Amino acid sequence: MARPRTFDEDRALDAAMRAFWINGYEATSTQDLCEATGLGRSSIYNTFVSKRDLFRRALTRYMDAMNEAQFALLDDHDRSPLERVRAVLDRVVATEAGLGCLTVNTTVELAGRDTEIAAALERDTAQRLARMSAVLAAGQRDGEIAGGRDPDALARYLVAVISGIRVAAQGGADRAALEDIAATALDALV
Repeated sequence: MARPRTFDEDRALDAAMRAFWINGYEATSTQDLCEATGLGRSSIYNTFVSKRDLFRRALTRYMDAMNEAQFALLDDHDRSPLERVRAVLDRVVATEAGLGCLTVNTTVELAGRDTEIAAALERDTAQRLARMSAVLAAGQRDGEIAGGRDPDALARYLVAVISGIRVAAQGGADRAALEDIAATALDALV
């Protein structure tokens, strides 16, 4: 008979997510995961099956949390479309802790050689692009965002800028530099 779990699986998943975020998938050892979660190897493997499965679940958790926060800002109809985009960029700058973005890091590390992870990243990007494009199209209809440009292309540009802000922060850029990048992106929309 299996023993009942005596740990908080969500807390363990969050701790593993942070370890992967800091070190990347390849450089995070099982021992690192044990230390981060406070669990023994058998508990990790009995609960999460494998390091890869734990990573996949941690990445999904990260994407869901990041999207929830970003989508709440993009869906805030008390703000104009341009103000919603500004709020997203402001949040990215304010919350950037120098770790970069787990999705950006994973894209660089694994997307080219892991089709399952690449597909998950593509689905995540498609969701963010669709939401951003809808807000940009609304801004164009309102005259707040310059027309004549494809809102899908503008959305791709902004998603790339957001990734660039995170990479710049990971490389040591200070807050003023990140704010300059965000302000320049906003200027490009009007």
